[in-house]
Amino acid sequence: MLLGRTTECQILDRLLNEARSGHSGALVLHGDPGIGKTALLDYLAQRASECGVARAVGVESEMELAFAGLHQLCVPMLGQLERLPVPQREALGVAFGLWAGDSPDRFMVGLAVLTLISETAEEKPLVCLVDDAQWLDQESVQALAFAGRRLLAERVLIVFAIREVRQKDLSSLPHLEVRGIDDHHAHQLLASVIQGRLDEQVLDEIVAETHGNPLALLELPKGLTAVELAGGFGLPGARALAGRIEQKFLARFNALPSETQRLLLVASAEPVGDVSLLRRASGLLGVSAAAATPAEDAGLIEIGARVRFHHSLVRSAVYRAATSADRQAVHRALAEATDQLVDADRRAWHRAHAALEPDEAVAEELERSAVRAQQRGGIAATAAFLARSVELTPGVTRRGMRALAAAQAKFEAGAPDQAIELLAIAEMNLLDDSQKARVARLRAQIVFARNRGSEAPMLLLHAAQQLSPFDAALARETYLEMLGSAIFAGRLGGERILQTSAEAARAAPPGIQPRRAIDLLLDGLTTRFTDGYSASVPELREAIRILCLDGGPSEDDARWLWLGCRVASDLWDDESWYQLVVLQVQLARAKGALNVLPIALNYRAGVYLHAGEFAAASALIDEAEAITQVTGNAPLRYTSLVLAAWRGQESHVLILSQASFDDAIGRGEGRAITLAEYAAAVLYNSLGKYESAFAAAQRSRQYGDLGLRGWALTELVEAAVRSGNRQEASAAFETLAGRTRASGTEWARGIEARSRALLNEGKVAESCYREAIDRLTHSRILVHLARAHLLYGEWLRRENRRLDAREELRAAYDLFSRMGAEGFADRARRELLATGETVRKRAIMKSSDLTAQETQIARMAADGNTNPEIGGQLFISSRTVEWHLHKVYAKLEISSRRELRKALSGNEIGHISR
Repeated sequence: MLLGRTTECQILDRLLNEARSGHSGALVLHGDPGIGKTALLDYLAQRASECGVARAVGVESEMELAFAGLHQLCVPMLGQLERLPVPQREALGVAFGLWAGDSPDRFMVGLAVLTLISETAEEKPLVCLVDDAQWLDQESVQALAFAGRRLLAERVLIVFAIREVRQKDLSSLPHLEVRGIDDHHAHQLLASVIQGRLDEQVLDEIVAETHGNPLALLELPKGLTAVELAGGFGLPGARALAGRIEQKFLARFNALPSETQRLLLVASAEPVGDVSLLRRASGLLGVSAAAATPAEDAGLIEIGARVRFHHSLVRSAVYRAATSADRQAVHRALAEATDQLVDADRRAWHRAHAALEPDEAVAEELERSAVRAQQRGGIAATAAFLARSVELTPGVTRRGMRALAAAQAKFEAGAPDQAIELLAIAEMNLLDDSQKARVARLRAQIVFARNRGSEAPMLLLHAAQQLSPFDAALARETYLEMLGSAIFAGRLGGERILQTSAEAARAAPPGIQPRRAIDLLLDGLTTRFTDGYSASVPELREAIRILCLDGGPSEDDARWLWLGCRVASDLWDDESWYQLVVLQVQLARAKGALNVLPIALNYRAGVYLHAGEFAAASALIDEAEAITQVTGNAPLRYTSLVLAAWRGQESHVLILSQASFDDAIGRGEGRAITLAEYAAAVLYNSLGKYESAFAAAQRSRQYGDLGLRGWALTELVEAAVRSGNRQEASAAFETLAGRTRASGTEWARGIEARSRALLNEGKVAESCYREAIDRLTHSRILVHLARAHLLYGEWLRRENRRLDAREELRAAYDLFSRMGAEGFADRARRELLATGETVRKRAIMKSSDLTAQETQIARMAADGNTNPEIGGQLFISSRTVEWHLHKVYAKLEISSRRELRKALSGNEIGHISR
């Protein structure tokens, strides 16, 4: 055990033992400089002697080089690279610069690292140690944190050491704060480095001032004389502890020969620890190899196979204490000593630090490094290279262009504040009108990303108007972005936000030929919100057809699949809706696009919900939630809220609705409010609280939102009839019928027939109910088929046709029970009891004991997917898939994959895949 670290060592030992037994772990050690984090990593490495140990150390000057830290950690594992699935292998190879290829998604790189670590751990347990994580490049942190969250059943332990946990990527991993050791152990440690008798009061003072920081206890006394230690004269003042430790290192540094000082400065500016590079650069500065000896004797540096400082504070103290001129000279020597063919990016970075004034040649070299970083998927590095390139660009025109490119990169890297600053630089540097229009567009996109409120539509409109004379295609995309932002803003954007935006979009330049899905979506939605629903159907239907083509949408059109999904549901086109959500999820999974995947999963969950497969919908929602936690993005509550409503979970709906209202107000996203009111209407109709359903549906249908208004009208007709508001029911039906007739799908005409039945009596009502059931049977929309059976059964009972009523009500009850729609099932059960039939609540199936993820893995395995294929789609390792499957087998009382389909079939409705 380390002195005073019994608790910390026990925690590390426990995690190591769990990893040996096949249960992965991740831990973030955080604390002040010198507090002992590195010593704990060293302790863990020693205890893991029979394990594989991979290490990486963050270096401040390396922070802008994409995947530098990750590459350092993974080099010993690259022998396993061929065992990775092809997309992962290609992504990681491109990220590491091993070969050329398309820029990989950062989360595909994370999945590749997850698989690489898992494969390496197959041979023996693996311990990954990452020191000074506060200085890792952003891409490496994201990839390693992703792996840390997704490891579960592997023999792997990942431990990070960091000063403060500021990165959102590490914030959700388990943490352990490393604090100072207690006074007893502090006295012991201090006594170990002090020769002779020590004044007890002085000893107490040093212990108190260092707060038990081990490095301070070891280093601070070294600069004090025996007299000072005996009497307390000249003890350190009240400077910050890290500063005091650095001062002690600096005192030892300043005592070295000038040649040795210069060598240490070169080492501090060269983060790789390359001994040959250090010697080449030092030689260019006239420093001999023998100059290293005094620094090693002083305990500041160790030069073996690699160059290592005694502590990161030594590096920072040496570098910061140097003059600007000395630092520039050192970077110049390092740039000259670096092979341009082998390490062009570090050479460019050193040249940038060596520049005395703006230098176009260096700026161009940084620009080329930015291109290479982007090709490797290092968007943060791309932004850093471009931003530094801006600083070194002498000409105002090129500076403005580079500032605009850097701002775009900063925005994509998740640094909107820095993007805004760069946009200001761009605007001050003589941009032409075309470039100014692009500045306006990016500024509007940043506003929309930060807050989906009413500001974004008008900003995007002005940008689109500015772009129109220069780039018609980009202008049309910007107009479509404006309409999309207006849809999000909804009621919070003003009563006529959609109509106003659509009227403005009429000024968009003509679309190119052949017309893209983007062009058809823009023209169709413009018509939709100006001339009405029916007029927009032909163009919107053609846009959906193009998006659903066998070859898949073009790269430009694929960006708008989310909008296509909403348009398809607005058109009551369940077939296209299904195809689009499947395609969107497939594309997001294939690219590893975890920023897009949660949205796609929620859209697909919505299709499952309407198909009555609530368990499948819940599994997708859970997966989306797990991914948003990994990525740090805002949670998506829409589908969860609607699912809870269909399940009849009143308290859950109220909680989620309040959260949606709060989020909506905060983001200016009025559509979330409309959705919450629609969900409330569904809930209260299911519970038979028709007055409440009527009020909620009335509020929801007031806004011309895409998709939701038609659904709200459906709820309104039923709630109005049941609550005695027949005049409102008739008016709502006329509006609804105008939409359903224009759509003409089986889903639309089935809803229309069911709603007409509610407003009629006798043979007309019965004919409409039968038509509704027949049409909805030929659609994917099982929840409304079940409701048609329920409404028809309720009508038959009121007509005193009890035997006929029982048949319809049993069908409704069976469907609702199997779905898990408890509110509607209870309503059907009450009606059955009223017919005189005895009804028992449906027994819970064994497969309902499975968790959402277990259900999803079981379904995928039953469909014939292999463990690597399942892991690749769910962003988990093959071993974790196998671990889940063993739990599934135990719960279902089966022993193999062959039995899965039969075991699951009892709880599967199967309507989605007809």
